[in-house]
Amino acid sequence: MKDVLVIGAGGVSSVAVHKMAKNPELFGKITLASRRQFKCDAIAESVKQRFGVTIDTAQVDADDVAATSKLIEQVKPNLLVNLALPYQDLNLMDACLNTGTDYLDTANYEPRDEARFHYGWQWDYQDRFKNAGLMALLGSGFDPGVTSVFAMYIKKHLLDTIRTLDILDCNGGDHGQHFATNFNPEINIREITAPARHWENGEWVETPALSTRQVFEFDQVGAKNMYLMYHEELESLAKFIPEMERARFWMTFGEQYLTHLRVLQNVGMTSIEPIMFEGREIVPLQFLKAVLPEPSTLGTTTKGKTNIGDIATGMKDGEEKTFYVYNVCDHEDAFEETGNQAVSYTTGVPAMIGAALMLNGTWRGEGVFNMEQFDPDPFMDMLNQHGLPWQVHELDGPLKF
Repeated sequence: MKDVLVIGAGGVSSVAVHKMAKNPELFGKITLASRRQFKCDAIAESVKQRFGVTIDTAQVDADDVAATSKLIEQVKPNLLVNLALPYQDLNLMDACLNTGTDYLDTANYEPRDEARFHYGWQWDYQDRFKNAGLMALLGSGFDPGVTSVFAMYIKKHLLDTIRTLDILDCNGGDHGQHFATNFNPEINIREITAPARHWENGEWVETPALSTRQVFEFDQVGAKNMYLMYHEELESLAKFIPEMERARFWMTFGEQYLTHLRVLQNVGMTSIEPIMFEGREIVPLQFLKAVLPEPSTLGTTTKGKTNIGDIATGMKDGEEKTFYVYNVCDHEDAFEETGNQAVSYTTGVPAMIGAALMLNGTWRGEGVFNMEQFDPDPFMDMLNQHGLPWQVHELDGPLKF
């Protein structure tokens, strides 16, 4: 039995820890740590009430490498699961190297002072982890994470080669708020307001944020407006499926959400440039985050479903075919099981699965790895077993846009 240290106490962390505790055959001792220990204690109490499992909690500042290293040495986990903020990825990787501990996260590194994320910073740790005999698994969430595994499943079982790939992320849920984000508001808004990029004919094509819209009919959700965006799995998919001619990422947004977002942008509230206010320096977007609803509180009111998946076109036995692999997750079902809405659930469950596959030796290696580098089948099997069942449909042809 292997022990884990989970860093972070938001909705995703809550889901992951609940699912770990629900599966004691996969996980030994679970320790949950965050800068605000009272949030860890609340999650621990929920786990105790739901599943009768006791987890340990601790306080740590994930920005402090020395403090995190000290905690790791005290807890002695087999794996550190980073469910904190992307800003803290490199510090937590450093702490793992200091202590000889394997590492997993769900989102790639992003500096605080620049709205830019890419895998290069973490890929640069390859030799350090390899030389230390350690493993780091990057992006074990849904997107990135499951979407990458879906693509590799398609390539292994359904297509000989993938020519085009479209990732479609639809949240059809309604939380009843005028404006709220379903995961960390600061990260969410930085991501949405960044220029869109997609991979085409061996290069990145950039377009203005939210400037390309299409309508798509999502199973169990209905027709939704979806917008072309840049998302980190495009970078790793372009690397590990080199024959792809085009890869795109789409996300749905309602008009009310976009209207509020435009107003906030116009008045400067989405800026990450510090300003002076009453004699102290503040970052407008961080202030906005403080006044918006906490994503982990949205589960009580959110109704509806998410639908996230991959549409891939390519060749199979000399014939062009198109397949759609996707998952539908119900917000209310997710809340009933873990006390969290489906956006947190669809990220927290894959984090648990990735951790389980590392701990039981199914996915192993020395160095820094993306999801695409491992056999998709064990992960796909566990999705069906642990609350995120998927389905495959062959489509009449490729997307027309």
